[in-house]
Amino acid sequence: MTVDAATAHGGDGMAVQGDRIGALDTVRGVAVMGILLMNIVAFAMPQAAYMNPMAYGGHRGADLAIYLVNFVLFDGKMRGLFSFLFGASMLLVIDRAVAKGESPARVHLARMAWLFVLGITHLLLLWWGDILNQYAVIGAIAYTMRNAGAKTMLTVGLLLVGLECVLLGFMPLAVIAMQAGIHDTDPARAADNARALRDTIDAMGVPSAAHLGEELALHRGSWSGLVAHRWSELGQSLGTTLFVGAETLGYMLFGMAGLRSGMLTGAWPRARYRRWLLLGFGIGIPAYAALGWWMVARQFDLLVVASAAMALAAPFRLPMILGWACLILLLARPGGALTARIAAAGRMAFTNYLGTSIVMTTLFYGYGFGWYGSLSRAALYPIVLAMWAAMLLWSHAWLARFRYGPFEWLWRSLARLRPQPMRGSALSAA
Repeated sequence: MTVDAATAHGGDGMAVQGDRIGALDTVRGVAVMGILLMNIVAFAMPQAAYMNPMAYGGHRGADLAIYLVNFVLFDGKMRGLFSFLFGASMLLVIDRAVAKGESPARVHLARMAWLFVLGITHLLLLWWGDILNQYAVIGAIAYTMRNAGAKTMLTVGLLLVGLECVLLGFMPLAVIAMQAGIHDTDPARAADNARALRDTIDAMGVPSAAHLGEELALHRGSWSGLVAHRWSELGQSLGTTLFVGAETLGYMLFGMAGLRSGMLTGAWPRARYRRWLLLGFGIGIPAYAALGWWMVARQFDLLVVASAAMALAAPFRLPMILGWACLILLLARPGGALTARIAAAGRMAFTNYLGTSIVMTTLFYGYGFGWYGSLSRAALYPIVLAMWAAMLLWSHAWLARFRYGPFEWLWRSLARLRPQPMRGSALSAA
């Protein structure tokens, strides 16, 4: 395996295990579990509730507290951390292909092509919030940076994140323009602005009772109705890659640099992790807390939400992600029972991500238990804890008997165009 000497062993004992690096699995495990903290709202409630607690699910007491804790500590940070790990793991697979004398382009692009197919299948058949199709497209682009040095990856990544911040900065300006445009003297332009403003309100404001009723009826209805709806909006769903692509690619490059530099493998001295933890959280937490306070003070006004939760939050996401990565690596204890279970969940992140969609849509959608829209925001989190427990229990037990998680095996077999060996403990092979 062709990796830098810094990644050959961990500064705190996070050693390379065969073709695995334990630290990467541990951080990935936390990320895939943490993503559910935010996604649970998207599974269980109308779309606008994700951004705006006044839209649905409660905006006082425990419900508001849950929203604010998630906004400050987790919103966008776990997704970003997952993107870091995707980039690092992608580069590790490329390095492994080179070491084996295989074509890295063929190996990587086959993986991304099948990931796109699996992602679209997930989007259409299970859940509208799929990120796998985006990762496949962006991952194919990230391949062009595989031979760059860590500093170049960091520089390009920072430029891409900066570009995303600029794009998000237009969001509040667009809201202002739409609000003014509904008074346009041209009836056609006024109507266009009114439609655009309604769509924006439906996404991050307080939707009308009629719109909420439509979303509730759709998700409490049949599976075929949901699939037909997702198919009708497939173009719009795929178009989000253009909007978030720069940031996602930037985060993947940071992950690739984190592998090259040893940061994500646990190879840094502990004092260095502590410094970056204090710097990242020291910048990010006060900034997010101030933005959260502003939204509460302004009662989650549409323009304030667009400004605070999207435009102004964007520059502070990266320091928070770095802080989280450092905190996880500082707290992880190689050989510890909890660390081993978290690492197993990370090793099966693909299966756990898709498995979460299967479980949550069964609980909340009409073809399952039909809980959609029936629980408050705070009431969702015992379900999250139960799903975390299931991940920790079943991932380790599965890998004690098999080499791959079920969906990891499927992805690997499709990319290699032949069934891969499944029997045998992944843990003993590590």
